[in-house]
Amino acid sequence: MDIATLIGIVLGLGSIFAGIFLAATAAGASMAGFLSPSSFAIVFGGMVASVSVAFPLKDVLQLGKAMAAVFKGGKDTLGDQVDEAVEASEIARKGTADLENHVGNINSFFFRDGCQMVIDGYSLEELTDILYTRIDYRELRENTQAGLFKSMGVMAPAWGMIGTLIGLVIMLAGFGGEGGGTEALGAGMSAALITTFYGAVFANLFFLPMADKLKTRISFTSTIQNLQVEAARLIHQKKHPIIVREKLNSFIPPKEWKSDEG
Repeated sequence: MDIATLIGIVLGLGSIFAGIFLAATAAGASMAGFLSPSSFAIVFGGMVASVSVAFPLKDVLQLGKAMAAVFKGGKDTLGDQVDEAVEASEIARKGTADLENHVGNINSFFFRDGCQMVIDGYSLEELTDILYTRIDYRELRENTQAGLFKSMGVMAPAWGMIGTLIGLVIMLAGFGGEGGGTEALGAGMSAALITTFYGAVFANLFFLPMADKLKTRISFTSTIQNLQVEAARLIHQKKHPIIVREKLNSFIPPKEWKSDEG
C-alpha cells in the first residue's frame, strides 16, 4: 500500500468535509445539499463514457487494475538493486554454472532475464537490444494508463459544467411556473452547481494526481531497469564487482552509495 497516496486522499476529503461543515454551520445550512446522486451520475458516467470513446475498450476495462496500481506501494530501492547486481557479478566471475545456480535467487524478473541471457550465450548487442526494447514497450503500455487518468481528470470538470447547464435549464424552465420564486431559484442554483463541484473534486483530488503518480512510477521503474541493463552488460563483460558497483552507483544519489565493505 502506498501510504502517501492514501494520506493525500484522506487529507483532501477531510479538508473538503471540514470546510463544508464549518461553512454550513456558520450559515445555518444543511450539508445534505452536497449529496446529489444525479450529479454524481452525470459526472462519473459522462467521464467514463468519454474515455470509452477516446481509448480502446481493453484499456478502459483495465481502469480498476490501473487504480489498484496507484495504491500499490513499491519496496524496491536503487541501492538494493545495486547490491543484487554486485552479488550476481561476484558469482558470475566464478563461472556460468555458478551464475545459473544463482539466477533463481534474483528477485527482479527483468534482471533475472538479463542474467539468463548471459547464461544462454546471447551477444552483448543482442542482450542490450532486447532489454531496451522491453523497457520502451513497457513505458508505452503504462503511459496509456496514465493518459487514461489524465483524460478523466480533464473531462471531469467539463462534465461537471454540462451537469450545471442541465440543472440551470431545468431550474429556469420551472422558475416562472407554480411554486417558482427566489427560494426556488436559490435551491435550483445550488443543485446545478453541485455537478461542477463534483467534477473539480474528481479531477484535482483523484484522476490528475493519479496520472502524475503513475508517471512518477514509470520513470522510477525505467531508472531501475536501465540500471539492470547496465548490470547485465557488465556481467556479460565479466567486470570486477568493484567496477560494477562504481558504475551502477552512477544511477543513484551519492548519499545512497555503498562500498563493497558496506
